[in-house]
Amino acid sequence: MTRHQHIRRNTTRAIFMAIIILQDLVPFFGNIPLGPLSITTLHVTVILAAIILGPGEGAIIGGTWGVLTWVRAFVAPTSPLAPLVFTNPLVAILPRVMIGVVAGYPFRLVLRYSHSERLAAILAAAAGALTNTGLVLGLIYLFYRTPAVAQAYGVDVSHLLPALLAIMATNGLAELVLAVIVVPLVAIPVLEVRRRLV
Repeated sequence: MTRHQHIRRNTTRAIFMAIIILQDLVPFFGNIPLGPLSITTLHVTVILAAIILGPGEGAIIGGTWGVLTWVRAFVAPTSPLAPLVFTNPLVAILPRVMIGVVAGYPFRLVLRYSHSERLAAILAAAAGALTNTGLVLGLIYLFYRTPAVAQAYGVDVSHLLPALLAIMATNGLAELVLAVIVVPLVAIPVLEVRRRLV
């Protein structure tokens, strides 16, 4: 990697981090609160970083979001549920890091065999969105089958799993559709511009 490429990569990473911070801090920009739930748009930025910069950089951008989620759970929760579950770094940070990994590698793999950036971007977007929702809800169920968390979802503990599955089917589906639509629209032109700059 040349010095120019190194500078450009660092600059692009910094821009993605700044976008993540803005999305996390500006109300309704990155998290749209709906009762005890919070529909996020930040996963789209992480997926884009993984496609444009690679899975390693995507993991770093996802980790940035994860650390912000963890800190905000203590000082400025985005939902009533956040202080109950996102104070655990495994729940707050790990799923966000894995978005970059799970979106980045399939993008490269599909692109290698299909040579279709659109198909690769759509599949990477779906994989990244499902990773975020699936891991967060799965870890909540694993670590937090408690009355307080169940009450935040408006159910008792025995109905927590169906409630989480319902969220996966509604909240998760909305985030999946958002990613599948937005990611190819942004990623493909950016990749084309980057190729021209090489």
